[in-house]
Parts: sequence; structure tokens; C-alpha cells
Amino acid sequence: MSKGKARVPEAGQWPDRLAIPALAAGTVLTSAAFLLAFLYAAPVNGAALDAPELVGGVMVTHQQLISQKIFYFHMPVAIVSFAALAFAAYYGIRYLSTREARFDTCSRVAMEISLLFVVFTMVTGDLWTRFEWGVWWTWEPRLTTYLILMLIVIAYFVMRNAVDDPERRAVFASVISIIALVDVPICFMITRLIPSSVHPVITREGGMAPDMALTVVVALVGMMLVAFGLYRLRFREARLEERVQALKEQLDG
Repeated sequence: MSKGKARVPEAGQWPDRLAIPALAAGTVLTSAAFLLAFLYAAPVNGAALDAPELVGGVMVTHQQLISQKIFYFHMPVAIVSFAALAFAAYYGIRYLSTREARFDTCSRVAMEISLLFVVFTMVTGDLWTRFEWGVWWTWEPRLTTYLILMLIVIAYFVMRNAVDDPERRAVFASVISIIALVDVPICFMITRLIPSSVHPVITREGGMAPDMALTVVVALVGMMLVAFGLYRLRFREARLEERVQALKEQLDG
């Protein structure tokens, strides 16, 4: 790139045309999952409780039945947050290897989407904890590792606002996005690595019943589509901002 002449980013890409349809389809599927969770999926172990009852060696209450409904949305938003972090780290690695600003933009937007879903995961997780265990927070291994993950994501944006030099900011951001991805398998596997953890392991002992699995899959696909639509809209906005800035630099030159 010649000095004094900024490279003008493209105005848009073909996946941008899928953003609105993806958001619409994701909203419909997520709403359908909400209805499935409350009208189709059976209660815990098929229990229909008017009062607390011992089910499978566990005293199940109406509060635990509510926590079961929260699970159908808590797990999908957590998976989407992990996927967004994976894309952010991928584009961070691409930036470090090429120094192309476009990859830094891709990584930043993916981190923005991951932050949104990380917050959703923490909120639904806290609600699940409150109804299942009777407390808003406990230093349980998975909760603790996921809290660390959320703090890393927040630190990413704090750093971006603190560093003025664009190239240094992009390098530091790429490194943090990779560090965040390293914490993802730790969050996922911690309940298997620490048997004393009270957080449930979903796929152990036969996995989910078909009605539960269908509800989770519908919610997951819906939220994946919502995340994709938000990513494409935000990426297009960011690239248009960069395009305007590059055009201004050309006019100034």
C-alpha cells in the first residue's frame, strides 16, 4: 500500500444478504424452542409434581422444574459463545500471520458477539443456580472457569480502548482472543476433570431424552442463526466505517 493512499475496504460481501433472513429464522426457531420447553419437553424424569418428591434419588421441587426449562437456553447460548470465541481466535491468528486489518475487524466483531452470548450464559447460569441450588453464586469449578473466561473477554475490550496505536492494538487483541479460546476446553471439560463438581454433565449416563434433545437442538440452531445474522450486520457496519475513514484519508491526501 503506497504512502498517503489508504486502501479502501469493500462496501459489503455476499453473506451480508443472509443476515436479515438468518435473524428472522433464528428468532422463529428460538421462540419455537421456548414453546417446546414449556409445552412439549417432559419434566425431570417424567415427574409431574404437585409437591416436592424424591425422583431418582434427588428431591425434585417446582423450583428444579423451572431450572430444567432454563437449561434449554443456557446450554445453547454457552455453545454459541464458545463458537464465537473460536472464530475470534481463528481470525486473530490470521491477523498475526498476515497483518491484514480485515482479519482484526473479523476477530473484533466475533469477540463482540461472544461477549453478548457470554453475558447471556452467565445470566441464565445464575438463574439456573438460584433455582437448582438455592443460591445466586457458588465457587463451583465450571462457574469459576467461565467467570474467568468472561473477565478475559471484558479485558479484550478494555485493552482495545486503552491502546491507541492500531497495529499494536490489533496484535494485543489477537493474543487475548487466543488466550480466551484456550479457556474454552477448560470450561467444557472441568466437570469431567473434577468429579466432585456439582455441576451436571449432560451427556453422561445415556444423555437426553428425545423430547429434551429436540428442544435443545431447535434452540441451538435458532441461536446460531441469530449470532450469524448479528455478526454479518455488525461486520458490514464496521467495514463501512473503515471505508468512510479510508475515503477521508484519500481526500486529505
